[in-house]
Amino acid sequence: MDGNNVLLEDRWHRKILNAYWIVMLMFLLAQAVFLLSGGAHPGGAGKGAGFWLRWAGSNGLTVLLLVMTETWLRCWPKHHKKAIAACGFLISYMFYFITQPTADGSQTALLLPVVISVVYFDRKMLFSFGVFTILTYIPIYFLIERPLYQKPIEEFIQVESVFVVSLLIGSTILIRVKEFAGYLKTVMKSEQQLLVEKTISDKLLKMDALTGLYNHKTFHEYLDALLQHSEKYHLPLQLAIIDIDGFKKVNDSYGHWVGDLVLKQVAATITSIMMPNDFAARYGGEEFAVIFADKTLAEAEAITEKLRLGISAQEHPNLKGRPVTVSIGLCDYRPGDDKETLFCKADIALYHAKRTGKNKVVTASDAILADSPEGKVASI
Repeated sequence: MDGNNVLLEDRWHRKILNAYWIVMLMFLLAQAVFLLSGGAHPGGAGKGAGFWLRWAGSNGLTVLLLVMTETWLRCWPKHHKKAIAACGFLISYMFYFITQPTADGSQTALLLPVVISVVYFDRKMLFSFGVFTILTYIPIYFLIERPLYQKPIEEFIQVESVFVVSLLIGSTILIRVKEFAGYLKTVMKSEQQLLVEKTISDKLLKMDALTGLYNHKTFHEYLDALLQHSEKYHLPLQLAIIDIDGFKKVNDSYGHWVGDLVLKQVAATITSIMMPNDFAARYGGEEFAVIFADKTLAEAEAITEKLRLGISAQEHPNLKGRPVTVSIGLCDYRPGDDKETLFCKADIALYHAKRTGKNKVVTASDAILADSPEGKVASI
């Protein structure tokens, strides 16, 4: 039993014992009102010393039993349920004999253990106490109630019928509780299954089936949100566009299934170098896009260079020794840049990488500088 169940059961032990105390106080109050009004137990010998001794002794024993049960709950960590059940059982018979079998309805006190069994949802306890009560009342009636108080046999039959019906009703309640618990478990299981299916469905809608990276649509949704965040809090952001060099030749020469294997391997390499705050997607065809967050441009450039080297070093048995390389265009976010501007800068860098030999990482600032008149002069 886990800690939560123990705490829950202890709470119910406490509530039931509190109910015992309340019943005891009400019982004492009822006796006080009865005695103060001049009443006396039928068949009693008046209110002499013997009467008050029996009255104090019987009620004192009941209070002592409650105190002992209270002590058990507070001082001993085990068998609380048995202590509560035993206390209820003994109290029921004490109440019966305190009120005297002559009092109408005094036999209902014997049903207390049956009620407690229903509260605990304990079928075994219910039948044990129920059958015991039904059988025990037989000698009580024939040895005490009938010879001493001349109670008719009809009353015996009525009381036993009440005991049997109470047992059947308690059993029916427990069966219904079990059925409801099973139904609730089925509903919860169905809801859990629906939640899993929804999660899988949402993931499939966001992911590229071939590479396991995010798809084009999800990438743009994330980038829109991240640009707003970066604009508001002035956080660094870089965008890298990765294109596999000569991918069309791979498809044409070796087949699309080999091309798919290349895409998967490149995607796996991208995933392996990503940090927790990075975001990668298959942008389309043989192009991938990666967003770097919380990094400087130099750090993002070092990561993309590591990625380029890792991809070029991979072996592809289906390509018969032909290496796979990528060209990468990298740009840094500047305050005021929108999504179109960011992609334009990354495309310029990627185009420059392709045009100047492929298999390299080029930043947008380097590409723009190289294409400017000053850059061309410097290269000459």
